[in-house]
Amino acid sequence: MYTIGAFSKLCRISPRMLRHYDALGLLHPALVDPETGYRYYDTAQLERVERIRRLSAYGFPLAQVPELLALDADTLALHIRERRRAVCRELAELQLQVRRMEEELRQMEDMDMISERYHVIMLREPPRRVLALRRTADIRQIHDLIQDLHSRIKELGLRRTGPVQLAHLGQDFDPERMELEAQAEVDGDAPQVKTLPGGLYAAVTHTGPYTAIRDAYGALCSWVGAHPEYQVCGPALERYLKDETCGLTPENFETGVMLPVVKC
Repeated sequence: MYTIGAFSKLCRISPRMLRHYDALGLLHPALVDPETGYRYYDTAQLERVERIRRLSAYGFPLAQVPELLALDADTLALHIRERRRAVCRELAELQLQVRRMEEELRQMEDMDMISERYHVIMLREPPRRVLALRRTADIRQIHDLIQDLHSRIKELGLRRTGPVQLAHLGQDFDPERMELEAQAEVDGDAPQVKTLPGGLYAAVTHTGPYTAIRDAYGALCSWVGAHPEYQVCGPALERYLKDETCGLTPENFETGVMLPVVKC
């Protein structure tokens, strides 16, 4: 027979936990001295302790373990298989959470890199006289719209005095159906010439192909989110500062991306 202290050393379970097992009906002492109240355990109980420990490690609540220990081997195996299926489901959910956290961390790291790449400036724009050509188009037709604007300038005999820019006028973003207006600052009058009001813009310069311009918008969105004193008050502008008309390759294009803002 072993005292509770000696038994706890053998099975590596604290005396406090052995008393808890007794209270739950998991493991009663082999003998309790009626005079001293001392608890004694025997060697045969070591196997039961190991079974309790194993079932607890599988995730079964201790309160359920007594009824599991009373089952025959085949019935207990059914419970363990069901617990295994539950653990597999839990593991799949945890793996999904890990993937989501990893993706968010990557996005946060990407946003840090984007913030370092783009420097947001505040730009005060004067009123501009522009020839405007508006069209509903998909994202692949932007180049055609810009070329049609250049052709229209020539047809009307106007002189371009500033860069071409594109205004996104739609209420939402739909790459298949975008409300676009190509604009070019011109000298002269024509039916499609209008005056754009001036205003305050948060702006960045994107260097590289248009296919990566979303990073510039991401930098501006981060800036707006970090400066709640400013509110976006109009459509975004893409101003083509350097493009193929300058003999450049897409890697060297420069595009100003601008958001009109007002201070709250």
